[in-house]
Formats: sequence, structure tokens, C-alpha cells
Amino acid sequence: MPATAIHDVGMTTDNDAVSTTPAPSTLTPSQTSVTSAVGPPPPAGAGAGAGAAPAPAPAPAPALAPTDRRKEPPPEKLSDIRRRSLIILAFWLIVLCLGLPIWWHTTTIPRASLPLDEMMDWADGKACRPVFPLRISIQANQLQEQEAQNLLRLTQHALDDLNDFPGHHLRLQLDPRSSAANGSVSTDHVALVIRLQPGESTTASLHPYESILDVTYPPNSIPSPTSSSSSLAEYVASELRSTFAEEQAVISYLLSTSSATPEHKPHGLSAEAADTIAKRTTRSLRYAPTYHLTFSLFTDGPAPSSWDIEAAIDEYMKPALHLLGPIHNFTIDTQVQLYAAPGVQSQVLSKDDLSSFINAAEWPLSPSIGGAPTVNFIVFAGNQTIGLPPTYQDAAADETAVSETAHSWLIPQWGTVYLLSLPGGKTHVAAKNLKQPLLTFTTHLLSLLGTPTSGSIPLRLSTLSRIRSADLLLRASSTLGSLARLSLALPSISIPQSVADGVSTTIRHLRLACESLGTSDGLIHAQIAEAAAERAFFEKSMVGQLYFPDEHKIAVYLPLLGPVGVPLVMGLLNEIAAWKKRRREKAETGKAKKKD
Repeated sequence: MPATAIHDVGMTTDNDAVSTTPAPSTLTPSQTSVTSAVGPPPPAGAGAGAGAAPAPAPAPAPALAPTDRRKEPPPEKLSDIRRRSLIILAFWLIVLCLGLPIWWHTTTIPRASLPLDEMMDWADGKACRPVFPLRISIQANQLQEQEAQNLLRLTQHALDDLNDFPGHHLRLQLDPRSSAANGSVSTDHVALVIRLQPGESTTASLHPYESILDVTYPPNSIPSPTSSSSSLAEYVASELRSTFAEEQAVISYLLSTSSATPEHKPHGLSAEAADTIAKRTTRSLRYAPTYHLTFSLFTDGPAPSSWDIEAAIDEYMKPALHLLGPIHNFTIDTQVQLYAAPGVQSQVLSKDDLSSFINAAEWPLSPSIGGAPTVNFIVFAGNQTIGLPPTYQDAAADETAVSETAHSWLIPQWGTVYLLSLPGGKTHVAAKNLKQPLLTFTTHLLSLLGTPTSGSIPLRLSTLSRIRSADLLLRASSTLGSLARLSLALPSISIPQSVADGVSTTIRHLRLACESLGTSDGLIHAQIAEAAAERAFFEKSMVGQLYFPDEHKIAVYLPLLGPVGVPLVMGLLNEIAAWKKRRREKAETGKAKKKD
């Protein structure tokens, strides 16, 4: 590139006089020759008064030559392309043919087949409507056969007109004349026996120790064969209805609170009766085939240190336990604890003190033993009593209210506490001193078991058996419905074969219980069905998966499959794109050859 000489001009100013002196040149001879070839320098003094002349502009530099194009890589060999494709194909074959089957086999959720429709039918009350066909036997040995049959027919008609509860079918039958002649009563598979006796007026009374209703009637109250109604028949029907009224109310309440659909629930139960039954149900224990009874003697001092509890139980409580034998089994243990101070030291306990009287921190109250619920009966030896609010019923107008005291109270679903007053220094509690506590414990035990309050003991226990049968049947049906809804709501939950076996066992025994309601076999089948349904619903392998949502699976699979899956997918996509490109280039080459 030719060089251009540029002359430096020095400028000095003195008293408004301007002089211009050329600066000495520093160019080499070669540069000077080049400069002269371009043009002579400006003459000296040419810029006086007008400034120095501008230096000539340098010649423009020639344009750079265009850069060479980037070299393309050499064409890939067909063998390399084939090798890369085979490698990618091999990886995908391993994933699809080996990895996926192993993953599918190891992560497949076992789900046994369940009869979901049938389970929902039981839960909705469509498969079975609890009906108790109660047989009532009439013993009329003072009436002729035709008169007795006519009275039975009229009583049955009157009973059907009064009965508005479909769960009870009271069916009357005549007791065989042979048993009536012998004075015995046949109560096999009979809910109640009506014993008709002539008398001065029409009266009715339940036998205290047998399921017998004694009815007296005047001789002129016997209906004639042609009469269509009878006052005696209507009286007997009303007495039967009142006898089983409590049982009907309880079963109606159980049906109304079950999981059945509204069209399968009874109506007509008053709100007051429902509230009373609800309180009783809340107070009573949950049904169990076996209960453990614990009798404890506590005292805050060194005495008494012994008691005749075994003899007292055998004399005052064992008869009731034997009567409850067909429904429940009982195990018993006893204990004595000295220097067991109560939680409240007041001489007279108020209602608020009862909840804190039991000193759970120091009193050795054992929990459930062997899986059976424990019922605690505590006798506290001391001089404490329970103060009750004053009453005005027995007080005259000018007298103050009478304050009463009590010695025991019932704790719902737990047991009973009895405050026993003993003379000072007495070291032993005799069996006769335990009579009242044991009788109180027996009454409270029946209440904790949900026994009806009206009727004789055998009648109350037979009613309890039917109520428990209905309760267990409804609970087992509700559990089946809950299990069916759970399996539908969580498709990813495993259902082992044991659950399916439990469901089939439950349904089989539910059918048998529904067919034999009102009998001892019905209670046994309902108990087996309820236990099988509970085991199936609370299967250990199922309960753990209720708390394993899908987000956990994403958290497990993403770190594992992300680093492996992304290269495989991207490699496959790149290989497909390269194959399409080669195919397109091949097609273009073929078209070019055809044109040539």
C-alpha cells in the first residue's frame, strides 16, 4: 500500500503576528519519493492570514477479499450411519422388550375382582330388608278350640291394623293343648307366650322371670263365632304392641341412621324418641363377642386390704352373666389397691367432681386385655357420697327442700364407680357388704350392653339379641359399601385376594343372617359377617396405600427416567430427522438426473 507524506505545520503567535514555519520532515527517502509523486507540498506563506492548508486525504484502502466458505465435514459413510442406527435401535429394543415388561410386572397393582354392584346393593338396603318374624303363642286352656281360633283370628286382624312398622311381623299361634294341660309353657322359637286366664276384669302383666304375658278376662268378653271384632282381641293386640314398642323404636332408629337409601328407611319415629335412643346408643359399648370385666377395690388408706369378691360375683352377678351367655362371653379379674387417693378429696362430691374423681395417673386400671373391650367396676372404700340437687316433691309447703345423696355413677362406654361406706378400721369386706355394689354393677352392665329397659329379663335379653343382629347386619352392609366406594375412588390401590375372600364370606353370612333374623343363628351369622367385613376393610396392605398419592410416583420416576430417557428420545428424533434429510436429498438427486 503506498505511503502518503503528511507535513507537520508549526504555528507560533507573537503580538498578533502570525508566522508559519514548516516542520522538519522525518520521512525516509523512499517515502519522499512517493510523496513527490503524489503532489508537491504547498508553498511557504500560502497560508498566511488564512491558516494552514488542509492536508490531502489518504487514499481509500482496497476492499478485503471475501472469506472462504466454511468447510463441510466429509460425507458420512453408509456403514457408520448404519452402525449408529443399529445402536439406537438396540437401546430402544432393550427398553421396549426388556425394560417395560420388567417394570410392568414389578409395578403392577394386584386388584382382586370384587362384586361392587352387589356390595352397593347391600349398603343401599336393596339386598335385604331386616324383618323379624316374631311368633307369639297363645295359651287358652279354658276356651274351646273354636273360641280360641276365633279369638286368635280377631287378635291377628287387630294387631295387623295397629302395626305400622314393617320390620316386625307378629304372628299368633295357639299353644298345643298338651302343654297347656300339663301346665308347662313351650317357649322354643317363641318370642312371647300369652297365657289367658278367666278373671273379674281385663288385666295384663308380664312375668318377671319368663317371657310370659298373663292376661285375665271376664267370661262375657269372649267373642262369638260370628262377631267381626272383640274388645278382648283389641286389648291383647294393644298390649302386644306396647310390649314390643321399645324394640320397634330401636330397630327403626338403626335403620334410619344406616347407609340405606331414603326409600328403604322407615319413617314415623318421633324426634324425642330418636334423641333418647341416640343417647342410649352413645352410652352403650360397641358390640363385641367377648368383654373383660375388671373388679377393683381402691382405698386411700391401709384398710380394707381384702374382700370376698369371688363369692359375691357368684351369688349376685353370675345369674345375669349366664343369661347373657348366648349373646356375649365374659372374662373376669379382680384387684385390690391400697393408698389409692382419688382425684377429688371432698366429702360430698358434686356433679362436676365426678369426671375428675378417678385418678388415672395412680390407679392401675388395665386397658383391654386380649383384644376384648374392658368394663371397669370400681369399689372405693371411704366415707364420700354424691350430692344430688334438692327436690321439692316430698317436702311440705313450709319445709325446705330435701337433699339426697347417691353412691354410684355410670361412665359411658367405660364402667361404674361405687362409693362404699365402711366402719373405720375394717380390714375385710364381706360378701354381704358387696351385695348392693354387685347389683348396681349388674344393672349398669345391662345398660352398657344396650339392653332395653322395659319387660322381664328374658324378654329384654331376647330383644337385645334381635337388636344386636340388626345392628351387626347393618354395620357389615355399610362396611361393604364403604369398601366398594373406596375401590372405585382409588383405582391405583391394591386389593389383595384376602380382601375378596373376606367380601365373599361377608356376603354369604349376610344372606344367612337375613334369612334367620330373630333367631340365635341370625346373630351368629351377623357377627361373622361384621367381623369379616371389618378385616377386609382394614387390610394392612390397603391402609398403607391410602397415603401414597400420585405425586410421590412422579418424585420417584422423574429423577430416574429423566437422565436416561432424554438422550434416548433425542437420539431417536435426530436419527429420524437425518433419515428424512437423506431421503429428501436422494429424491432431489434423482430428479436432477432425470432432467439431465
